[in-house]
Amino acid sequence: MAFLAALPLIGKIVGPLLGRVFGIVDQMVVDKDEAARLKAAIQMQMMDIDHKEFMSSLQEQASIIKAEATGHSWLQRNWRPILMLIIVSIVANNYLVFPYLSMFTEKSVMLELPDKLWTLMTLGVGGYIGGRTVEKAAEKVAGVLKKDN
Repeated sequence: MAFLAALPLIGKIVGPLLGRVFGIVDQMVVDKDEAARLKAAIQMQMMDIDHKEFMSSLQEQASIIKAEATGHSWLQRNWRPILMLIIVSIVANNYLVFPYLSMFTEKSVMLELPDKLWTLMTLGVGGYIGGRTVEKAAEKVAGVLKKDN
């Protein structure tokens, strides 16, 4: 269930529930082939529900980012990249500039990066990479579907 893996909270809730449902199917259906078909149908339904929720959430997030990117204000269009650049500059200072300068002077400063900002940076970079991956995959799927029609 790929989409359950992509959404850890839902996966943690639905995964054990699905395991119990499969256990009930194994107990109630004597024919193993029929049980396997029933479990596959249940899993396909769950994946379809997951996929729809995932795509809906992704489209909502994309519409927010698109609205910001096409906004009238310069700050509205650029606040996310500016924030990411600030966080990346703090990381670069702490792990590249500070160690090098501290060899030559004691006046160099290591900037504090709170855990929440580090998490924000990893989410921002991960979200960008994940968004691009989904976007490219959607283009490929659309291309395959066009060829089939």
